[in-house]
Amino acid sequence: MTALLSLALNQPIPDDIAMTGEISLKGKVMPVGGIREKVVAARRAGMKRVILPWDNRGDWDELPDFLKEGGVQVIFAREYEDIFRVAFPDVPFAPRA
Repeated sequence: MTALLSLALNQPIPDDIAMTGEISLKGKVMPVGGIREKVVAARRAGMKRVILPWDNRGDWDELPDFLKEGGVQVIFAREYEDIFRVAFPDVPFAPRA
């Protein structure tokens, strides 16, 4: 969804953000598996921020400290709006009623 919005809005996504999760048709961010592997990949790629589903907080908490340290900021998202505000900080979010 974020890639399509980036194209439609002609707004690049900051290149220091990694994200994972699935989006429901109503905009809820759904949890996914493989958080450890995805965090390792994001760190190796030099990402500064990682967006994870809110419901994957427990997976994050279980990671060893050495993976959680090192300057990676984790942002937990419940709704797509949480992601939009990080990915497109200069674009106002106006959800449809």
